[in-house]
Amino acid sequence: MRIAFIGLGNMGGGMAANLAKAGHEVRAFDVSEDALAHARQSGCQTSSSAAEAADGAQAVVSMLPNGKIVRDVYLQEVIGHAPADAVLIDCSTIDVATAREVEGLAAKAGYAMVDAPVSGGIAAAAAGTLTFMVGGSEDGFARAEPILSAMGKAVIRAGEAGAGQAAKICNNMLLGIHMIGTSEAFRLAERLGLDPQTFYDIASVSSGQCWSMTSYCPVPGVGPETPADRDYQGGFAAALMLKDLRLAMEAAELAGATTPLGAHAKDLYEGFAADNGGLDFSAIITSLE
Repeated sequence: MRIAFIGLGNMGGGMAANLAKAGHEVRAFDVSEDALAHARQSGCQTSSSAAEAADGAQAVVSMLPNGKIVRDVYLQEVIGHAPADAVLIDCSTIDVATAREVEGLAAKAGYAMVDAPVSGGIAAAAAGTLTFMVGGSEDGFARAEPILSAMGKAVIRAGEAGAGQAAKICNNMLLGIHMIGTSEAFRLAERLGLDPQTFYDIASVSSGQCWSMTSYCPVPGVGPETPADRDYQGGFAAALMLKDLRLAMEAAELAGATTPLGAHAKDLYEGFAADNGGLDFSAIITSLE
């Protein structure tokens, strides 16, 4: 299948490479020349613009920084440039309202489009083990699923347009809260004289067990290897967690939902990411020292 891939950052680069590895003809575009060079090394063809990549594509996949860029790219360079029978798949994490707006405009132009944000981080993007949360019609999902499956281990339809974004921001709000709680527990355990590994051995098989502890422990040398073992480099940047928490709080306000822990997590990451936004989000534990 001929696939246009727009946005080759830390996540998109690995995703595009996995599509090429699966045998698809990938035409990639990014504003970064380094990203384009890496895409060529990964088996992708490269284009000089998003519109050029979309021309003749059977599917368009995007992984872009924010809702404004997603809206501009689709309205100016994809809709009307990609063939009308192409399926459009936006994997960016953006606000629900923009996702629904863009999908609505795509549908008016005759396209099937889904929002398919991801969970799993850079390592999962490179390994092809992402989880995709998909919003859109049943037909759009059926057409997008084989493409997404080449980049992930799980592809789940959350509902209609925007539902994928809703699932992503709710999931990441919970993740942000859990990571802060896990960090606080380890720091308290340390102050009370418990060895971190001993506390991990106990809590990981007790009622406090959670993914932030057993799969992504914020303490170096405890549990499986995580960014904490690499001085909090790589993984999921604190700045991106802050972005998702802000999206969650905007959505909560629009929906009239009460999210006091989500709001507090957003405030804590806001303070932390101001000077440490490039570190993995688990580095929030260092602010408790």
